[in-house]
Amino acid sequence: MLLHQQFVRMAKKHAKKLAVIDKTTGKNVTYSRALIGAMILSSKFQKYDKGFIGIMIPTSAGGALATVGALMSGRIPVMINYSTGAEANAKYAQRKCKFKTVITSKALLEKINCPVIDGMVLIEDIMDGVTTGDKLKAALMTKLPVNMIFNTIHKGNEDDTAAILFTSGSEKDPKAVQLTHRNISSNIENFGSYINISESDILLANLVFYHIFGLTVNLWVSFYYGMTMVTYANPLDFQTISNIARDEKPTLMVGTPSFFWGYLQKSEPGDFKTLRLMVAGADKCPDTLREGFMKKHGVTLLEGYGATETSPVISVNSLEFNRPGSTGKVIPNIQVRIENFETGELCKTREVGKILVKGDSVMKGYYDDPDLTAKALVNGWYDTGDMGFFDEDGYLWHAGRFKRFAKVGGEMVSLVKVENILEKFLPIEVSCCVVEVMDEKKGSYIVATVSKEVNKTEILRKMLTELPIIALPRQFIVINELPMMSTGKIDFRSVTRLVQEILSASGSDL
Repeated sequence: MLLHQQFVRMAKKHAKKLAVIDKTTGKNVTYSRALIGAMILSSKFQKYDKGFIGIMIPTSAGGALATVGALMSGRIPVMINYSTGAEANAKYAQRKCKFKTVITSKALLEKINCPVIDGMVLIEDIMDGVTTGDKLKAALMTKLPVNMIFNTIHKGNEDDTAAILFTSGSEKDPKAVQLTHRNISSNIENFGSYINISESDILLANLVFYHIFGLTVNLWVSFYYGMTMVTYANPLDFQTISNIARDEKPTLMVGTPSFFWGYLQKSEPGDFKTLRLMVAGADKCPDTLREGFMKKHGVTLLEGYGATETSPVISVNSLEFNRPGSTGKVIPNIQVRIENFETGELCKTREVGKILVKGDSVMKGYYDDPDLTAKALVNGWYDTGDMGFFDEDGYLWHAGRFKRFAKVGGEMVSLVKVENILEKFLPIEVSCCVVEVMDEKKGSYIVATVSKEVNKTEILRKMLTELPIIALPRQFIVINELPMMSTGKIDFRSVTRLVQEILSASGSDL
């Protein structure tokens, strides 16, 4: 199913219903107005080169409709990260995908102090150029039957690319992930039916659209089902998000654990009580966070798992099938294989191995990178680079990135598992990250970084009841503010670098 065609269907069906409650601009947009806006943007985008078109707009009605309008015009939206190095990211996207035009916002550029680079077009200027005739023409076109509207916008097929998103690029240049209409729509249908999403839901959308979690589960889930989307551009404004949740009474919300920690701390009891589905993803969800939301708001915080290359959802806990600590059961029409990382053989129950994924949600490939695509996709199976296992009841457990396993004393140690055990014994206000340090004389060992001073002796004594000695941190280092990525994940690479710098400056490896 083509995403922009589904938007048209929902806009026609729910014409008077609010499509977007934009809490950043204070504007409410009905589906009827949203369709008119998307049609206008589609016509305006026709003047730009065919093929790719950059979208660099915050989470808002404008950002959502620009994305839809791009597809309607036959352009492929390239979603650009503006929170970290916007200018460099825009230029990299233009160079990588060989396009020029980037639709952005003057207000955004001013806020993040980003210059207007060659090819940038301000959406404010586009809207200022909209005439009464443009509005009337678009309004009249939206009155046509659905199939006739389809004849006025781009058609295409389900295997056409619907979006380009970039990986974090923490080790090499970011990869350009090609996701098709089939990838995204099948993912929405499969996990949506599994956790019972419906058009009556109200979705609190505060994740950025340039990451797959925000693009699929905020933007397209909302428009695909014809629900109301409550947008806010800054997920780190914890107090405002909590106020929005109390005032707008959403029923569905997703986010990262680090964001949910902020909401839990800044909210008043009951602010999030209307949420029937609250799902954490992109990072491990601590037990204390789940317990906090249940105690303060009476809401069950569920955990899921996915990847940019899988559009994104692979597995998720539901209200009916919820095993805290796991990432839930694999959603319908997705296959997951746990493979021994050395032999390639299928792993037994509870045996940790590489997580491979197959199904309609798996990406088309990396744009202009056949070698990397061939390495990541073998016979339709996508190698996630993650490690995990299935339990006896079919729940998938995530054990961490393959690169987040350390070989200590000849044994493979999951740094994620060490973190999980450490978190159990830390004060609730203390965050942590566990990293591997290489020493030429003593080999690999583990260092724990914490945001505040803690009683290391007491914590290590408690950790020893659940971990072998080789898995215990040799040292605790205080880093008041652990580096974060724009997704809300801890930036492990930056933490490792900081630890190495601190150890080097102290002249000690212990």
